[in-house]
Amino acid sequence: MSGLDVVLLVLVALLAAALVAMLVARRPPRRLPVRRGARRILVPFSGSLDQTVLDAAIRIASAEQAVLVPAYLLVVPLQYAEDSPLREQVKLAMPLLEAVELAALRAGVPVDARIEKGRTLTHAVKRLWEAEPFDRIVAPAPAHGREGFSPKELAWLLTNAPTETVVLKPAA
Repeated sequence: MSGLDVVLLVLVALLAAALVAMLVARRPPRRLPVRRGARRILVPFSGSLDQTVLDAAIRIASAEQAVLVPAYLLVVPLQYAEDSPLREQVKLAMPLLEAVELAALRAGVPVDARIEKGRTLTHAVKRLWEAEPFDRIVAPAPAHGREGFSPKELAWLLTNAPTETVVLKPAA
């Protein structure tokens, strides 16, 4: 190998490293490190999550240096066993959770996504509370044909939540 070959080999390696560095810098990180003892903000939803609610939850989590915990709630109909897999509902939930995670990661907020099942939305939320602690809950209220917790479910959340709860009703 001549000196010119070595120089060309080094130059190609440097260019390849620079290209990889540029590509890595453009995409958001897959996961952000979570501080030990960080606050946790639960955002339970079913069907879809309004962008206004998501943006507000991300802003709160960012301001508090907290972990955003989006939780997709699955309702298990009574004709199925409570531990039924519900594959079709999970297929719908995964892209939504990935979109929430991507939006939070772009804002520099760590995410710990969940899927929880229950006989009702409130039953699923209660199961989350029993499994782990949260410092705040941001619950979406329905607005103008959009999805969210019903008034009865919101009343239950506000009455029974073990922590501070924010109900957000997006504008039209």
